[in-house]
Amino acid sequence: MSDEESSPRIESRADLIGVMSSGGKPKSEWRVGTEHEKHVYRKGPIRPVPYEGTDGIHALLAGVENRTGWHPFYDKGNPIGLRNLEAVGGISLEPGGQFELSGAPQPDIHAAAAELDSHLEDCRAIGGPLNIHFLGLGVTPIWPVAGIPAMPKSRYGIMTPYMNKVGTLGTSMMYRSATVQANLDFSDEADMVKKLRVSVALQPIVTALCANSPFVDGKPSEYLSFRSHIWLNTDRARTGMLPFAFDEGFGFEQYADYALTVPMYFVIRNHEYINVAGEDFRAFLDGKLPQLPGEKPTLKDWENHLSTLFPEVRLKQFLEMRGADMGDRNQVLALAAIWTGLFYDSEALDCAWDLVSDWTNDEREALRNHVARTAIHTPFRHGTIADIARLVVDIAGDGLRRRAQFHNGQDETIYLAPFEETLNLGKTPAERWLDKYHDEWAGDLTRIFDEAEM
Repeated sequence: MSDEESSPRIESRADLIGVMSSGGKPKSEWRVGTEHEKHVYRKGPIRPVPYEGTDGIHALLAGVENRTGWHPFYDKGNPIGLRNLEAVGGISLEPGGQFELSGAPQPDIHAAAAELDSHLEDCRAIGGPLNIHFLGLGVTPIWPVAGIPAMPKSRYGIMTPYMNKVGTLGTSMMYRSATVQANLDFSDEADMVKKLRVSVALQPIVTALCANSPFVDGKPSEYLSFRSHIWLNTDRARTGMLPFAFDEGFGFEQYADYALTVPMYFVIRNHEYINVAGEDFRAFLDGKLPQLPGEKPTLKDWENHLSTLFPEVRLKQFLEMRGADMGDRNQVLALAAIWTGLFYDSEALDCAWDLVSDWTNDEREALRNHVARTAIHTPFRHGTIADIARLVVDIAGDGLRRRAQFHNGQDETIYLAPFEETLNLGKTPAERWLDKYHDEWAGDLTRIFDEAEM
């Protein structure tokens, strides 16, 4: 019996809401989690890495398992990830083999940094002898989707054909994009609402600061964050800026109502994925799902469905910040730092809300639609996103200073350095890569695999 089948049945709307509201925690228990995806590749020549073989991603997982003691989990007999049973978190495979660490909730950014460094050390120690290397970019710069080996995960076999029905770049999202994500807590519904509104409004600002995917198909694209452009063309039913979050009376119930409108992907029964792509969860609640007639969902089914929503900020038992390109080690930590500074100090959160509270839905949507191409140079009101980003980084820095979490005599503001560099230079990481491509690399894009290796 799968976890989904043994989970309690949903009896009422209160159960739907409770899955999210149960995440509320007192401030003393707030933590920060990081998740990041790394592209994998081989050298000599540069090429993608398959799952199979003695030097494939399967072997990489086995090596990390032996080194860490983490426990594998399977899909039809194939190991597809590792669980850290001593703490929440683990390793999973994205559709194109992107190697993802879902970090455990940490008390501060210093602890998140230590966790990340340990993981990268594991990856290099095991990956090196297998000629498997890791790339910190938002999109693979060379290979088309068709050239990337697919991982043996049943849910991806369901999602791939569905993506081709609902958008033009959904398979690019799956197979050749990579993101970094920060997960943060809330205390109650009112705190969740304020943080969600601030983070939705500011997500394009952070997307701009993190722009790190200017290449696609072996050449410069027209975008500084092609990953962000991909998400504009993936599946509009489950992506976007959540405009209803700014409606009066918004809360857990309204988010649940939104989630119910999003078409399903799959249901898991007896450890098998049942393809229900495009079906209505409300029909499932009524026992009218064509693939499972008469059967009603469990709480685990609802949790699985919530995980298939892809807005810029996602609500589960915590808030997930989803708008950033993958970058190097320091950029991963900068993302966690900026949101921690904004969210975990009440004065900083108030300042951030004051900054965005009069932005209109049209303005928020315009920012989201334009940052993929022009990042920090995107016009906004009487200036640019760079002007807003400077204010946001300063607010976050003040919040981190007031948190006063020290390690080796330094507080968490040290992790904002990549954003400070971008603003001081007036150039995103993507623009710095483009400068190298046009100058010292003389158009040889393979050079980026050495320079962006993690």
